[in-house]
Amino acid sequence: MKSFAFLVIAASVAPAVQAQLPTASPVLTPEETLLVVSGEGQSRRVPDVAMFSAGVVTQGKTGGQALAANATRMDDVVKALKRAGIADRDIQTSALSLQPQYSNPEQEAQIRARMTREPYVAPVTPQPPRIIGYEARNNVQVRVRKLGEMGRIIDTLVSEGANQVDGPSFTLDEPKAALDEARVEAVKEARSRAELYARAAGLRISRILSISEGGGYYPQPIFVTGRMAGAPPAPPPPPSPVAPGELTLGATVSVQFALTR
Repeated sequence: MKSFAFLVIAASVAPAVQAQLPTASPVLTPEETLLVVSGEGQSRRVPDVAMFSAGVVTQGKTGGQALAANATRMDDVVKALKRAGIADRDIQTSALSLQPQYSNPEQEAQIRARMTREPYVAPVTPQPPRIIGYEARNNVQVRVRKLGEMGRIIDTLVSEGANQVDGPSFTLDEPKAALDEARVEAVKEARSRAELYARAAGLRISRILSISEGGGYYPQPIFVTGRMAGAPPAPPPPPSPVAPGELTLGATVSVQFALTR
């Protein structure tokens, strides 16, 4: 059972209580009472756009080697996206990084001791970590407008060298109509609650004083991502399954009503 919170303030309350209201609060007549309620509205749609991230992670002894290997493989990934019909405007670089990789002499000595079953002796003078190589990462954010092609596109990217895939998240290309539907429902729910409270208090709604909107929301459906490089292929290999599910778009409003007898 839902629990609803509401606020009823008589017009004749002390000025100290009235001062707690926002400075833009409308002025009530002596016969009116203030009622503040909230309303929530939802609209459900099947998504028509998917967003996911694809990238390449490479290592090298030097930063230049790591970047060069990354650039070559990432170029193949972007070309594969374009061959799959993804437009330039739907491919955007989201992350590019080069990080040194460090050794941990103490940890390595502990691992050697376990493997050789010899006692581990901590060094008298701890050795500082040293750079043993570099790791380069490059990721692109991809927008897919044909959801039926999603699984095939992911598999193609992996075969072309992508070794990092995250997502997808689903949305609507044009969410305005769905959000407007949720807003109308939210206002209707607020009005219905206000009428309920007014009847319970022996009053009636005389006018609406203000309406303010809260944020909407996009709960994401469950999805299944694709196989990564190195996994044994199934004969014949089906495309990676991707289920778009259903989106729930929402709106929340807070409405101030003036009540009278």
